[in-house]
Formats: sequence, C-alpha cells, structure tokens
Amino acid sequence: MSGEKTEQPTPQKLKKAKQEGQIGRSQDVGAWFGMLAASIMLPRTLKTTMEHSRELMVKLPEVIADPQPGVALAILRDGLMSAAWAVLPLAATMMAVGIAAAGAQGGIRVATKLFIPKFSRLNPLPGIKKMVGPQALWEGSKALIKTTVLAIVLYMTMKDIIPVLMTAGRLQIGSLLGVVNDATIGLIRAASVAGIVMAAADYFVVRRRTNKQLRMTKEEVKQENKNTEGDPHVKGHIRAKQMAMARNRQMADVPTADVVLINPTHVAVALRYDPEKGAPRVLAKGQGAIAQKIREVASENRIPLVQDVALARALEKSVDVGMEIPADFYGAVAKVLAFVMSLKAKGAAAGTHRNPNPTPA
Repeated sequence: MSGEKTEQPTPQKLKKAKQEGQIGRSQDVGAWFGMLAASIMLPRTLKTTMEHSRELMVKLPEVIADPQPGVALAILRDGLMSAAWAVLPLAATMMAVGIAAAGAQGGIRVATKLFIPKFSRLNPLPGIKKMVGPQALWEGSKALIKTTVLAIVLYMTMKDIIPVLMTAGRLQIGSLLGVVNDATIGLIRAASVAGIVMAAADYFVVRRRTNKQLRMTKEEVKQENKNTEGDPHVKGHIRAKQMAMARNRQMADVPTADVVLINPTHVAVALRYDPEKGAPRVLAKGQGAIAQKIREVASENRIPLVQDVALARALEKSVDVGMEIPADFYGAVAKVLAFVMSLKAKGAAAGTHRNPNPTPA
C-alpha cells in the first residue's frame, strides 16, 4: 500500500528530526559510563580529600588556643577551596563522559524547537499509548532485567565481604575501612559494567524504534525529493559542486597532455593524441582563471604551450572536454603536433612557443 511507511528517512527528514530533538538516544549510556568513570576517579578524590582534611585538623588546635575570627575564616576558606579542588577532577570527568556519550549517540545539538510551546504536547493520548504499547513492555522488561542483574552483582560482591565483616572485631579500623572501600568500589565497577551492557541493548532498541518512527511513505519521499530539487539554493549548490568536480578532473588530466594551445593569456586548451584511440582529444579547456590554472599546471609538468590565437579560440568554443576534435581541425592540429614533436626532438619542448604556421583568424 502507498500509505505504508516502508522507505528509509531521507537526509532532510533526519536533519529535521535532529532539530526537533527526535534522536535515538539512551540516557542509560551516559549514566552508566559516568558511574564507571566515577568509580575510577573516586579513590583519588577520597585520598585527596582525606589529605586536606588531615591538614585542617592539624590547624584546629591553633584556632582553639587563640580563637580569632580571621584565623577561623581563613581555615574555613582553605577547607572549601581544598574540597573544590579535590572534587573538580571527578566533576570534570563526569561532564566529559556525559558529553562524549551524547556525541556518540547522534551528536550534540540544542533542539530549539522543543522550547516552543505546543498544545499537542498536552494531549494525554500519546502518553497513554506509551504506557500500554511495545515501548511500555520494553521499559518494564528493562527495569526487571536491571533489577535482577544489579541484585546478582550485589550478591556476588557481598558474599565475599560478609565473612570479613563478621570478624570485624579482630581488624584494625584502618584495615576494616580499606576492605569496605575496596568492596564498595568493586561493587560500583561491576554494576557499571553490567549497566553498560544493558545500556548498549537499550540504545539499539531505542535507535531501531526511532528509525521506524521516522520512516516515510514512497509518496513522501517523492514529494521531498521534488521540493529539494526545486530549491534554487540547492540547485545552485549542486551546480557549483559539479563544476568544481569537473575542474578538478580537468586539472588532473593536464599533466598527460601533449600540448596546450593558448591565446595567449585568456584561453587555454589541452590536447592529447593517442593514435590507437582516434583523433586528438580535448583534456581540459577554459577561459580566464581556469585558463591560467591550466597554463600553470602545464608549466609545472613541462608540457609545451603553443600560442595560436584562432585555433585556441575555435577549439575552446566548439569542442567539449573529453571529446575528439572535429575533422575540420585535423590539419591545423596536426601542424601543431608536428611542431611540438620537432621541439621535443631538440630537447626544447617545455615553455611557451609561437606556432610557426598559425591558423588564419
């Protein structure tokens, strides 16, 4: 049926979806990667915090002995600054991980259209559909799986630490805190790894669902292509790109030319003659800046430039790039090629030369 959305979204459709914030993205990816990063940075943060706390504790007796407000405020300021510097690497890492996770899932873009009020967002029906549809089933299953996996991780971690805690009376407080700290960090890391695996599955489900929502009917694709092709700005951009590609192809072929006919500065036509492929062929041509570029490339590659005003103008006007020259030009071009061969035989082909037998104007 023509109304079925069977076609993949076009680039224009995807661009519009991004502008409206409709991106296949899982919030769990950033959250779990952030937790993993926190478990790596947390020991360093705690160590730094403890060191600064120890330094403050050393200063407290001085304040107690001489309770001056200025000294107390200075210690408080130092404590706050130390706490900020201790937490800064952790906060910066969490922020970087969050930005990287968002960028990896479709780029970072502010969806300004979401700030525009829409009465359709007040409609409760889409929300109700989400509560009873496939999305609700997936969200419920995801919550159940997440709870089960985290419970297993918690059990596997705690079963090793509980015997240690049961004999805590025999351990020094420092050793006990070390055991608890290692177990906590291990628990966070294990939970993070399990969460990342679940977040990856969630991302693929969300991405698939979003792509399905963005699919288009064949009629929509035709209409969008029609609108895009009719846009004068798009047409101009395509035309400019095609011309640039054509110029690049021309310049790439100039070093293989046998001769470049010039006029002497405004027109340039590069020719190559291969007896096995027929008549001489135009490799590149142009006026003004393009002609100047052709001459520069030819000079760099020691291709002879032959000045023949009438012949250069005629070929530039009447022969397209890649085409063989018409039979009317055989005689004139043959004289030029013979002249170039004589220059090559003398070892003096490179540079600019005047055609000794110029074509009549």
